[in-house]
Amino acid sequence: MKTKIPNSKDFYSGVLFIFLGLTAVVWSVVSYPIGTAVHMGPGIFPIIMGGVLTLLGLIIAARALKVSGETIKLSSPRPLILVLLAVLIFALTVEPLGLVLATLALVFLGAAGGWEFHIREVSVLFLVLAATVVGLFVHGLEVPFKLWPW
Repeated sequence: MKTKIPNSKDFYSGVLFIFLGLTAVVWSVVSYPIGTAVHMGPGIFPIIMGGVLTLLGLIIAARALKVSGETIKLSSPRPLILVLLAVLIFALTVEPLGLVLATLALVFLGAAGGWEFHIREVSVLFLVLAATVVGLFVHGLEVPFKLWPW
């Protein structure tokens, strides 16, 4: 017997949030010291955020079982594949190519996953995103990212 989920888009979004939240909690517990209530370690913040994300996912998924909404219609796997590939390529190239070129690959490959690709719009998006990322992370937070491959 096949049951129909009234709001499959929200349900699967909730399931994804639950998965990511639990992954963050488990990763934090395994990888970072938690510390004590008085002297909290670096593992506390990701555990709290993972817990909040998991709770949010549970609420969204449970609500999706009661309230009807849009269903997921996958007409083509192209956008899903290209956007996921863009994120993967960013993660693999940020160290060897630097933050700017990895962001370039992310924006252009991700935009190619859409149905409309306008080179001017995507170029402006890249420039704004690259400037924001460099300004925020490299200069503002002083994260030691390499900007260029040289």
